[in-house]
Amino acid sequence: MFTNIEDAKKFCAENGILMVDFMMIDLEGRWRHLTMPVERFTKSTLEDGVGFDGSNYGYAPVEHSDMVFVPDLSTAYVDAFEEIPTLAMIGDVYVIDMPKNRRFDQYPRNVAQRAEKYMKKLGIADEMRVGPEFEFFVFDHVSYSVEPNESRYRVNVEQAAWNSGVDDDENLGYKARVKGGYHIALPADRFSAFRSRVSLMMEKQGIAVKYHHHEVAGPGQLEIEVEMGSMLDMADKTMMTKYLIKNVAFAEGKTVTFMPKPIYAEAGSGLHIHMQLFKGGQPLFYDAKGYSQLSKTALHFIGGVLTHANALCAFTNPSTNSYKRLVPGYEAPVTIGFATANRSSVIRIPAYAKSPDKKRFELRCPDATCNPYYAFSAILMAGLDGIQKKIDPVKKGFGPYDYNLYNLSAEDQKKIQQLPRSLDDALDALGADFEFLTLDGVFPKKLIETWIEKRRAETLRFNQLPHPAEFELYYDL
Repeated sequence: MFTNIEDAKKFCAENGILMVDFMMIDLEGRWRHLTMPVERFTKSTLEDGVGFDGSNYGYAPVEHSDMVFVPDLSTAYVDAFEEIPTLAMIGDVYVIDMPKNRRFDQYPRNVAQRAEKYMKKLGIADEMRVGPEFEFFVFDHVSYSVEPNESRYRVNVEQAAWNSGVDDDENLGYKARVKGGYHIALPADRFSAFRSRVSLMMEKQGIAVKYHHHEVAGPGQLEIEVEMGSMLDMADKTMMTKYLIKNVAFAEGKTVTFMPKPIYAEAGSGLHIHMQLFKGGQPLFYDAKGYSQLSKTALHFIGGVLTHANALCAFTNPSTNSYKRLVPGYEAPVTIGFATANRSSVIRIPAYAKSPDKKRFELRCPDATCNPYYAFSAILMAGLDGIQKKIDPVKKGFGPYDYNLYNLSAEDQKKIQQLPRSLDDALDALGADFEFLTLDGVFPKKLIETWIEKRRAETLRFNQLPHPAEFELYYDL
């Protein structure tokens, strides 16, 4: 939004801005923020940064927990949800050092910047463009409790099929059927206007919306798809999109979750990621004579992503809930392969993207519990590894699988490599295959170790908790 402090201060004066807010990202990918009066926002803020205690953000300990946040003026925006007029901005984190502070190597934006720099250093490409598809659930109510003597949750949304039998004067029918929500129209689609309101706010924030619609799951599952952009910018916009969606819903008395599988026996929510490489403004993934019009560079990129797919899942699908979505029968991939127009394959090449500048493919396993900076960077590093090593996905046995992988026999399924079945499996894979991430210092080894340690703690707790279904299955034995 701004290139210098003078323009920012002028904007604040002309628009009645009273506070300046600084948005930071913790290890898991949640926003943190701190706020100062606009009078305290000066040139020294941009040069010296704003001090804070980084030990509470989940990162591996460093020699000093005192850090500084240096705002990025180009990311500034007026926060529509703050009661007091507030200018907010994202930025980068530095560790206190002499004679100059240095970038904190574990901070998500810094990892993404190093990944882009490494790509340019190799001379392979100078831009990776990504386009996420945001799937999420909107509920009218959510409650949950995890206690030594109680474990439960309850969600509800008026349009769900389970409310069709509610016998009161407010029930007018028009419920969304189980697995029948895809592109439903009014009046069954209760959230069309909500999606439009969110989309208009995204457009005001510079996030170009391609379209929105109701998704497959009947109980409040929605999708907003955006146009593609450079990797770091789209990671920022992924964080902003989730922020806008959650806050618009909250302001309207609703609640949003990006959990991949909040409802049993319904489709889960993914974060399908479309990707392209460009060099000097020219697309690198197109070849009129290649398979599905893909160049060798594109196929080698695919080869790298599929070779490291299991390890990537530790970053692209980093929650225990992620693996309740990656099961057969719910339009989510379970096998490692690529194909054209095949939604059962982990990498899908859209058949409708025919022109050189549109030729791309999408990775269908990720979900929005990921930290987008780590996830996008890890995908890029895997693809670059494939290009450098000229990994042929066909010779590696990854396809193309131009048929429905869900319909294969159990025997044939065993012949195809599978995605991890649990977060523990993904963490095992990352522990055995991480060198491609640490090249040129893009992912610090300490970050990977911390990531595995913290996720292991989550899986340990999850595995030790008695589940309500276990009472149903075993209580009377």
